Amino acid sequence: MAKKNIGKHFDIYPMPVVIVGTITDGKPNFMTAAWLTKIHSDPPFLAISLGERQYTAKGIRQTGEFALSYPSIDQAELADYMGLVHGDRVDKAKDIEIFKGSLESAPIVRACPVGVECRATQTIDLPHDYLFIAEVVNVYATESVLTEGKIDPVKLRPFVLTMPDNSYWALGDRIGSAWDIGRALIKP
Repeated sequence: MAKKNIGKHFDIYPMPVVIVGTITDGKPNFMTAAWLTKIHSDPPFLAISLGERQYTAKGIRQTGEFALSYPSIDQAELADYMGLVHGDRVDKAKDIEIFKGSLESAPIVRACPVGVECRATQTIDLPHDYLFIAEVVNVYATESVLTEGKIDPVKLRPFVLTMPDNSYWALGDRIGSAWDIGRALIKP
């Protein structure tokens, strides 16, 4: 199959949509983000990239703490709103109910089914962004999205962002078990 060089930008990979919460200048602040990935399992670490001009990034740098609220498709409108308006101009926390876990500066959007408290352990300066590496401190979930005590993606109904089309997409069909469906290609 022939390949064509289309440059160095590759924005085709779906990214999970989250609402990042922190305390900025002493008050709760939230923003939507999608440049996020798990980077270590035990202890659990993740990395998230936020623009250096983001008010939320300022708060994480001030406190070293933040939370990720995972919205279901039912909160897509709220998630999009949190990315449209800027926290230094609008108090986005005034019209939502906040859940506080064990971290003082990691507010979680109560309406979102899953909340993850994080403590930043390292900040890497990128050309126009900060990459925050953080340890997961606690995960909170509503009972309705759990199956046998674990988050069930079918019940959570998360959504992803794709670029450059700037679209939200619902999670698709399950296609098989990881570390299993490829066994058919293993030669004896």
